[in-house]
Amino acid sequence: MRAGRVATTVLVASAVVACGAGKGRDLVVTGTPPAVPYGGPLHVPVKHGGEDGVRAARAESGAAGRALECDGEIYSGAGSGPWSKGDGGATPREGLEVFFDIEQPDLPHYGYRVERREADRVLYSFDVGGRTKVAVVVAKDQKNRPGWGPETSASCDPAELPASFTDTQPYEIWTDRDGRRVPVAKVSGGAGPEHCDWQKAHFLSLGEGEGEGEGAAGGRTYARDPDGVLPDGMLTVPYDGDVRMPADAHDTGYRYHDRRLWLTGDPSRAYVRTSHGVQAWARVKDGYGCK
Repeated sequence: MRAGRVATTVLVASAVVACGAGKGRDLVVTGTPPAVPYGGPLHVPVKHGGEDGVRAARAESGAAGRALECDGEIYSGAGSGPWSKGDGGATPREGLEVFFDIEQPDLPHYGYRVERREADRVLYSFDVGGRTKVAVVVAKDQKNRPGWGPETSASCDPAELPASFTDTQPYEIWTDRDGRRVPVAKVSGGAGPEHCDWQKAHFLSLGEGEGEGEGAAGGRTYARDPDGVLPDGMLTVPYDGDVRMPADAHDTGYRYHDRRLWLTGDPSRAYVRTSHGVQAWARVKDGYGCK
């Protein structure tokens, strides 16, 4: 989704698109109606603030954002742009297909059901455990949007989506010390993008507030670069793949397979313990990314 995304920047490839995830599965299913379906208005004026963050996502997601039932904060939300005559759908279901064709969101392309229906608007929801994690409102014949198509859309953090979907995506879902999935808005990582020839590097991003206090590291991205594929000057310090764990390091509890994240009071490095030893990942300078 475009506007209102609430995650820190993760320098990973976007090689897997949602339309490929769930291929062969039905886009719209009958499903089981929730005990208490969304009862608010399906048309809520969208406010564009030009910023990222939870407040912006809520304002820009309209009714779709209100229909979510997230465990945490809303992750992304947006209103739809205009399209030409003939691009819209003839039915609400085709309007949902238009959403995936035009927006190409990194969301499941299967398993949506009708939660609310009105004459000129339909709310589709993707549910996990009976709770709405993705919501799309499609509308008919709106200004500069002829036919059926998306009006607003919103989603919870990817960590609240099924593992069967997120395992097909280029980002990583980490867990805490109790095995619970951690929101990617807090911590996420993945391999570098191939089109910049960074695929041999690996990135790890921590959201604002993560690691504050003992080992302040909120809102920063770190890189593992054993082959030296990243440009000179991109990292604040060199990457080191074989170090001793500093005495003042503390275990954050975040895990991904055999990787365990440790932090110290020095924000220039993050320490990752694996079954083979300890690596000192280097902080990426602000503003660096793959173009």
